Amino acid sequence: MKNLEQLKRQFLEYIEIEKGRSLKTVENYDRYLSRFLKFLKSTDPKDITDNSVREYRLWLNRQSLANLGKPHETLGRKTQNFYLIALRAFLKYLARQEIKSLSAEKIELAKTTERSLDLITASELDRLLKAPKGEDLKNLRDKAILELLFSTGLRVSELCALPRDIDLSSDEYPVRGKGGKIRVVFFSETAKRALKNYLAKRNDLDEAMFIQLSKNCRANLAKKDIALTKRSVERIVKEYAIKAGISKRVTPHMIRHCFATDLLGNGADLRSVQALLGHAHIGTTQIYTHVTDRHLHDIHKKFHNKRG
Repeated sequence: MKNLEQLKRQFLEYIEIEKGRSLKTVENYDRYLSRFLKFLKSTDPKDITDNSVREYRLWLNRQSLANLGKPHETLGRKTQNFYLIALRAFLKYLARQEIKSLSAEKIELAKTTERSLDLITASELDRLLKAPKGEDLKNLRDKAILELLFSTGLRVSELCALPRDIDLSSDEYPVRGKGGKIRVVFFSETAKRALKNYLAKRNDLDEAMFIQLSKNCRANLAKKDIALTKRSVERIVKEYAIKAGISKRVTPHMIRHCFATDLLGNGADLRSVQALLGHAHIGTTQIYTHVTDRHLHDIHKKFHNKRG
């Protein structure tokens, strides 16, 4: 019989090839499972028991994050759940291979507090989108980035992967998101106009939609790969948030939140927003509902505190 280390390697190959998980997800699962196997000190799948998992959960809960640069802090419940989700998926794989071990159903996730959203106001968002003001290539590029993030709800990785040859005569474009899943995103007229202005100013031949620029605002051809990175886009968003006088930390993902709350606040249904965001589960999209229900706001205003 194969030992746990060999089975873990098989499982990681399975989720990469058969399940189509990204390399980053595979790396994370490898790290989570390696930590469990090191704690278990056994190579036999039968030694994964209720008791060993309970002791592991206690150990996880008391772990310091010193190795992650955060000394004297314990692993948060959400982070602990990442370890448990990986273990549960591994146990399901073992069951499919008819290898005797603990049932995956025996592992319950830790209860976590409800996720809260840190959003900017509509006026702050408007100031952010208007912050790039010049007609040089950098300002036109950055304007297009901000408008496209808000128009489409793209993840920053999806934005960085966009090709230059998008057909802007159409209002829609298919993107490949998490897990290799394809979804369609839509361009507002403002976003299309910003993209056209930016592309008209480009005089390079690079295939990437958004590229790094040199100090004189030209394509940085000195680099082999001049496509913008996720970190570069994060810096661009931060730069214009400061220019717009926004005190909160603004990220590309926050603009994605704004995209979702804008849709829901104006009457879009949850399932449609789920599809537009590319969420695999409706529960992920539901975090937006408590900040967008204008109907409840109107009810409260109409009926609350009618004394005298």
